[in-house]
Amino acid sequence: MARIGKVMAQVAMVMNLDKCIGCHTCSVTCKQAWTNRSGVEYVWFNNVETRPGQGYPRRHEDQERWQGGWKRTAAGRLKPRAGGRLKKLATIFANPKMPAIQDYYEPWTYDYEHLVTAPLGDDIPGARPRSLLTGEPMPITWSANWDDDLAGGEELASNDPIVQKIGDKVRFEYEQAFMFYLPRICEHCLNPSCVASCPSGAMYKRAEDGIVLVDQDKCRGWRMCVTGCPYKKVYFNHKTGKAEKCTLCYPRVEVGMPTVCSETCVGRLRYLGVVLYDVERVGRAAAVKDEHDLYPAQLDVFLDPDDPEVAAAALRDGIPERWLESARKSPVYRLAKHFEVALPLHPEYRTMPMVWYIPPLSPVVDALSETGHDGEDPGNLFAAIDTLRIPVEYLAELFTAGDPEPVKRVLAKLAAMRSYMRRINLGQEPDESIAEAVGMTGADIEAMYRLLAIAKYDDRYVIPTAYGVDEADRGVIDEIGCSLDFEGGPGMGGMGGAVPFGEASGRPQPASVENFHALRDRQTSDGRSGPARRFNLLNWDGNGRPPGLFPDRERDAADQNTSDGKYLEGSGEPK
Repeated sequence: MARIGKVMAQVAMVMNLDKCIGCHTCSVTCKQAWTNRSGVEYVWFNNVETRPGQGYPRRHEDQERWQGGWKRTAAGRLKPRAGGRLKKLATIFANPKMPAIQDYYEPWTYDYEHLVTAPLGDDIPGARPRSLLTGEPMPITWSANWDDDLAGGEELASNDPIVQKIGDKVRFEYEQAFMFYLPRICEHCLNPSCVASCPSGAMYKRAEDGIVLVDQDKCRGWRMCVTGCPYKKVYFNHKTGKAEKCTLCYPRVEVGMPTVCSETCVGRLRYLGVVLYDVERVGRAAAVKDEHDLYPAQLDVFLDPDDPEVAAAALRDGIPERWLESARKSPVYRLAKHFEVALPLHPEYRTMPMVWYIPPLSPVVDALSETGHDGEDPGNLFAAIDTLRIPVEYLAELFTAGDPEPVKRVLAKLAAMRSYMRRINLGQEPDESIAEAVGMTGADIEAMYRLLAIAKYDDRYVIPTAYGVDEADRGVIDEIGCSLDFEGGPGMGGMGGAVPFGEASGRPQPASVENFHALRDRQTSDGRSGPARRFNLLNWDGNGRPPGLFPDRERDAADQNTSDGKYLEGSGEPK
C-alpha cells in the first residue's frame, strides 16, 4: 500500500435523508442551546432546507455571487475563490461580499403584551409581528426553515441554483413535483476555506478532533470568513462584532456525548463517529483537476482503522488507543467508505466537507405498484432508478459535483437492501443475487440494514472522550457560566458585560448546572442519579428525592422513615 503520512482523526457526521421528516426539532434545540441570545437572533447553526428551494441564506449555493470555497488555478494550485492574500490585504477595510439580513431573514417576535393590555372592545386584539432588530412592526415574508409547503412549486423552486443549472431535468407540473428535506450544519471541512480566509487567525481547526472553531479573543470582525465559507455557516454577531459558527457541540463531544441536534433528532437519521485520514493527501485530493474525481479522491484520503499499518501509524502520531477503537466501530466510516452509501455535500467547493449524506430514495415503490408492477421486485426497482421522481441529476449536483453514476450506485444499494430484506421479513429464503447485483454480499446488506434501520443509540453515536479526559475529571455539579462568557465575548447568558445597555446587558450570575460528564453518566446509567449540593429542576430525571426539590417537612419525614428502616436509603420510597 502507499506510504502513510501523518495520521489525524476527525469527528464526522452522516445524515440519512431517507428518514428526515422536516420536523425541525434539530433546529429548535440547537437554537435554544447555542444562539438563543442577543445579536444572533437571525442565526441558525442548524437549519433544515426543503429541496428544491433557495436555502438559507437565499441562494447560498451561487458561488459566482458569494465567492465561497476554493478554485483551482491553471497551475493546479488552490486559492480562495474570493481572492488570495494580496487581494485580502488590498481590500481589508472594504465590506466583504456577504449576504445581507434580507438574504437570511429579519427575525421577529410578536407583540404579546398587546393581548394582555388591550382595552375591552368588540374586536379581538391581535399580536402583531415586530422586528427583533428595530422593534418596529414588520410583515413576515420568510424565515430560515420556512418553505416546506411551497417547495417544488415553480415560484420558489425555479430560483434554486441547482434547478437553474440542470435546466429541463426538473418539471414543475404538479404530477411531477417532488421535495425532500436537507438538514445543514457546519461541515467542519478537512480543507476549510473559512480558516484560510480569516486575516486575524481566529478561525482554526482543532488538531485532536478536526472541529472548526472561532477564537473569540482573536476575532476582529473582518467577516471574510463569512465570504469564504461556501455553505454560509459562519455568522456575524452584530452586537459583539465577532464571528460565530456551529461548534459541533464540542463540550458534549469531548465527554463522549452526541451533538444536541443528533440527540434530539426525531427520525434518528444522524450518525457520529471518528474517521482517520492522511493529512498529507488532503491538499492533493482537493486539487484534482476533474471535479467528478473529488468524491473518490476524498474517499482515498480516509484510512482503514482495521489495517495494522494504519493503526501503527496512528499510534506513532499520538492518537490514543481508545480513539483507534472508536474509529474501528465508527458508523461514519462504515457508511461512507465501507458501504459507500454516504456522499459529501458539494465536493466541487474543494473544502472536503465532513458532514455526509445518504441521498433519499424516492417513493418509487408506490409509483411502480400503481402501474401494476411489483414495487419491491429488484429488477423493477433497479430499472426505475433513472426515472425516479427526484431526478438523479439534482442529487448529483448536490453530492457528486454533477456526476450521476455514484448517486445511481447508492440508490441501487438502497433499493437492493429494500428488496433483500423484504424477502427475509416475509419468511422467504435470502436471494444472494440481489446483493451481487450491486456488488455486495447478503451479510453486507444485513449489516447495512441494521445500521440504517434499527441501529441502537450506541451504534449511531461512537464518540471517544477527548484527550486527557479520564474518570478523575468527572463531577456532579459545576458552578459555571458559559465558556463564551468573558469580557467582550458573546456569552450564552448575555454580552459578557461588554454592552452596558439593552435587554442582555450585564454579566449574569453563575448558574448551578449539571456538567457534561454528569449528564452523560446520568443518561446512560441504569441506576438513580446521585445527590447534588444544589439542584436544577431542568436536570431532574424523575428519580430519587434530590435535596431542595421538596419541602423540608417532607424531607424530614422521609429521613425519619429511613431511620426506621421503612424506606430505601436515600430514595424516600418504600422498600
